Amino acid sequence: MSLLEAYIITFIASFCTLVIEMVAGRILAPFVGVSIYTWTSIIGVILAGISIGAYIGGKLVDRFPARKTLGWLLLLSGITALSIIPLTYLVASYRFPLSLMLRIFLVTTIIFFLPGCVLGTISPVVVRLTLKDLDKAGNVIGKIYALSTLGAIIGTFVTGFFLISWMGTRMIILSMGIILLLASVFSGSLFKTKKSVALFIIIALPCVWAIYSFLYKPKLTDQTYLYRESDYFTIKLINTTSNDKTTPLQAMVLDNLIHSYVSLDNPQHIEYEYEKIYSDVLKWKFGKDQAFKSLTIGGGGYTFPRYMEVFYPNAQIDVVEIDPEVTRIVYSHLGLPKDTRIRTFNTDGRWFVMNSKDKYDLIFTDAFNDLSIPYHLTTKEYAQELKKVLNPDGIVMSNIIDNFQKGAFLPSYIRTLREVFGEKNVFLLSVSPDFKNTQISTFIVVAGNGNIDIKDFDARVKSHLKGHATSALVPEEMMEEFMKTRHSIVIRDDHAPIDNLIAPIFEERFGYNRKS
Repeated sequence: MSLLEAYIITFIASFCTLVIEMVAGRILAPFVGVSIYTWTSIIGVILAGISIGAYIGGKLVDRFPARKTLGWLLLLSGITALSIIPLTYLVASYRFPLSLMLRIFLVTTIIFFLPGCVLGTISPVVVRLTLKDLDKAGNVIGKIYALSTLGAIIGTFVTGFFLISWMGTRMIILSMGIILLLASVFSGSLFKTKKSVALFIIIALPCVWAIYSFLYKPKLTDQTYLYRESDYFTIKLINTTSNDKTTPLQAMVLDNLIHSYVSLDNPQHIEYEYEKIYSDVLKWKFGKDQAFKSLTIGGGGYTFPRYMEVFYPNAQIDVVEIDPEVTRIVYSHLGLPKDTRIRTFNTDGRWFVMNSKDKYDLIFTDAFNDLSIPYHLTTKEYAQELKKVLNPDGIVMSNIIDNFQKGAFLPSYIRTLREVFGEKNVFLLSVSPDFKNTQISTFIVVAGNGNIDIKDFDARVKSHLKGHATSALVPEEMMEEFMKTRHSIVIRDDHAPIDNLIAPIFEERFGYNRKS
């Protein structure tokens, strides 16, 4: 094998390996979220596959020192790459009766170990087939591995900055499989004649098309009518109805979570109970015609910003949504009008707050879900930045999903906000007053830049809004007991183990309960 051929083949193999590794997190996100456990498993499994593959490849080429060996390995690597998406749907949604870390590790191993292992065999085989003069072995091996590493580097940058937004994960994996199959045909001496090559391609093309059509192409139905992958999320839109089965709704799913329910006909319809808590607080704090400034971090389907736009005609409503594709879909499919008063900023929430020249009366932190939490929006340092852009007597409201009885994230987040806003200025609202029996639920943590007369709010909920309110205030005595008995930490930029804190509800979500 010539040195040029060796460069090209190792470059392709390493390029494909890193592309697959980069998209692995996006592939698994709709099933297990994006957490430190996910990326640890992906990196560890693929590295283990490459390592074992290199060992196997060295053994194979010593026993079968022929280009045909390389051809079969490239062919097998293409086939295993094409198996990734079907295996994901077959395996990732299965509820293995294992702990969180073991479950993610097992799913990742089943899907990604074999492709990594087969691709890992390529480099030692190429080196063995290229070496002819042992006196120049170091120079040849060095150049081959340098080109291999360059392929990995380019694969990383091209995938992260370009391919995911342009092609989506399915088409990326399909393309990598096709590239490896073509490399096997043209570089591996699998076929003795051009007719054999042509016959293989003629047979392979309809097979690949069938694989794409039946296994890779998103299945759209009357219910799920949009499927799109952005740089940040797998986005789906689903036709559904309200809990009372009377109001048609559009559900926006980001990765694995229904982030928003939107009524196209009635922007004031609120389906999620945590947004009804938002509404209760606003009705207590602001008159309908009062002017105030609000900031929502995490737009999703823009359900509550649209509610505010209609209900509070004099409010300034700013939304920070990191994913521009989400915003485009809200405009094109979820009824947000072009002449809306809502101002959208497609950037990171923390970056926006750090650089904001406006001051706000109300800030909603709506960027958390139970399986994927941007840790940099939970820390003490970030809370300090929020405090800086709050007007006097302004409030921050954050929706948190956790287990009230044994969760560690909720008490840690409350403790962190108390460090910034003061112990007497942080409160907890729930959708249910039955706190002793509440398990996994959505809670609203309220923090005030100044004294909040929360007793007045509670009295209004119990009297003026009786029968029309969702909010239940966790009593002060219970809050203190909650904070004393629950494990908690102050979350900081240099110590933010969010995935560990949220792990218990992650495990319950997938049917695993740790023994007390």
